[in-house]
Amino acid sequence: MRYGVILAGGGGTRLWPASRRARPKPLLPLGVGGRSLLAATVARAARLGGVVIVTAADQAEVVRAEVGDAAEILVEPVGRNTAAAVGLAAVHLAARDPDAVLCVLPADHHVAREDELVAALSRALDIAHAETKIVSVGIVPTRPETGFGYLELGAARGDGVRAVRRFIEKPDAARAADMVASGEYLWNAGIFVAPAARFLGDIRRHMPEHGRVLDAIGAGADAAALYPSLPSTSIDYGVLERTTDLLCVSGEFGWNDVGAWSALAEIVQPEDGGGVRVGGPLVAVGAKNTIAVSDPGTLVAVIGIDDVVVVQSGDAVLVVPRARAQEVREAVAAIERAGLGRYL
Repeated sequence: MRYGVILAGGGGTRLWPASRRARPKPLLPLGVGGRSLLAATVARAARLGGVVIVTAADQAEVVRAEVGDAAEILVEPVGRNTAAAVGLAAVHLAARDPDAVLCVLPADHHVAREDELVAALSRALDIAHAETKIVSVGIVPTRPETGFGYLELGAARGDGVRAVRRFIEKPDAARAADMVASGEYLWNAGIFVAPAARFLGDIRRHMPEHGRVLDAIGAGADAAALYPSLPSTSIDYGVLERTTDLLCVSGEFGWNDVGAWSALAEIVQPEDGGGVRVGGPLVAVGAKNTIAVSDPGTLVAVIGIDDVVVVQSGDAVLVVPRARAQEVREAVAAIERAGLGRYL
């Protein structure tokens, strides 16, 4: 059986104030057709097989309300990063089906060309099942992006599949430009496929502490008691970067990780003056390239300021230049330090 395993435990602080602890980034209506990012990901995964969402205990209720019976919800006792989350899903599904093949997907990415991505995922699932391999789905870069990790490609096979030589952390601008120009690098979207048994075998080999805890949980031990002892480690660092036979399929897919409010300019149809809006109406007077997000029925008016982001959500308002949209998490940290956590 094929399963889409959706990782939905993150907070998305760079999309504050719309993204809050009680309404995290995957629940924002930024998917194709105005769906939430999570709902769009669930619909995509359901075209491949069964759907399991791994989420944090404090988000389980809102996630369940968002997806209803469209997915099975697997709740982590505490958040321990993606290696633990993928391992928990692999243990859970391997107990049900020893031949289960998992397609791991972040819950909070926008995909414009869903048919193309589903076709690539289906192909990756076929390869992973037939060859017992881990197969990444890389994104063909459209610009020298410094905010993403990259996959350096290795040898090509006759079927268009490439080996992955190594992972590259977020590069500086000059190196990113050289990498993109070479055509030998892909963006790492955090999408990968493998049999559950392969995931668990690699976790035992490369992350023995995780392996012992996950095996105990699989044998019936209390996950709430054991899970908090796990180190917080990403699946990229813990397993994928140490895997010597990692493969990759690729495409562009109209993919966007919506990592900051400035990303809306790439995924929302612009209005006059190049502005984009989500939610309520926007009026821009002598202002170009505005990004406005507000609650439905709430008007945003911008006068005489170009390239600005204005976000109103509930009891909070954010105003930031588009060029500094990545710094919103710094505002979130400052709000926390000021003892104003009720706004987060």
